[in-house]
Amino acid sequence: MWRDYLYFSKGERRALLLLLCLTGIALCLLIFTDAPKDISSDKSIAMQAQDSLPAIMHKKMYVSKNRYGKNRFKSPPSDSYQRRDEYSSSYKTQKENYQSSKYPEGTKVALNTADTTELKKIPGIGSTFAKRIVKFRNLLGGFYTVEQLREVYGMDEERYQSLSCWFTTDINAVKLLHVNTLPEDSLRKHPYISYKQAKVLAHLRKQQGQLSGWENLQLLEEFTDADKKRLAAYLSFK
Repeated sequence: MWRDYLYFSKGERRALLLLLCLTGIALCLLIFTDAPKDISSDKSIAMQAQDSLPAIMHKKMYVSKNRYGKNRFKSPPSDSYQRRDEYSSSYKTQKENYQSSKYPEGTKVALNTADTTELKKIPGIGSTFAKRIVKFRNLLGGFYTVEQLREVYGMDEERYQSLSCWFTTDINAVKLLHVNTLPEDSLRKHPYISYKQAKVLAHLRKQQGQLSGWENLQLLEEFTDADKKRLAAYLSFK
């Protein structure tokens, strides 16, 4: 039986012989045409790696934690120190520009006439607060005292104490509200006059024809002594 497996026909024997010949030729070509290694090239690469090793070891290593809480070492980017120096220089320049754009200590600013550009030159006031001050000033008709800055939205006591020394006020710059001529809706736009107070003023004016002064408002429960103190600089009965 085993002879049947090892029996090859004449054509099969020729094919097998041809295959063996081709395999032998291929092995010969592979052996005799394989170029020898360039030992000098390998040596040059090894020397370059050895020279660069101290530079690599010289890099500062720092520790960070991965998401599992374990310490791992990694080296910072090669340009991290350069970026840090550039950031430090940029921050220093911005700080110098900021300081040079502000008023020197001791400067006094007219609170009733300063615009947002002038207000921003005061240390501690940026664009947002400058706009808030101007908006509240327009609603009031002007500040008759620096203490009214406390009523600006977002103004806390610490900020007020740092800003109050920069301002002066001129009561003559305050715009008056003419009680006997202004319509009711114009009166109630003032921050110190409520809807109910504006309605009472219009009604009283209609009854009496013209209001002569604060004595017309003393008996009204809508106007307290505190209201009179706040509104005295704004109401005109002429």
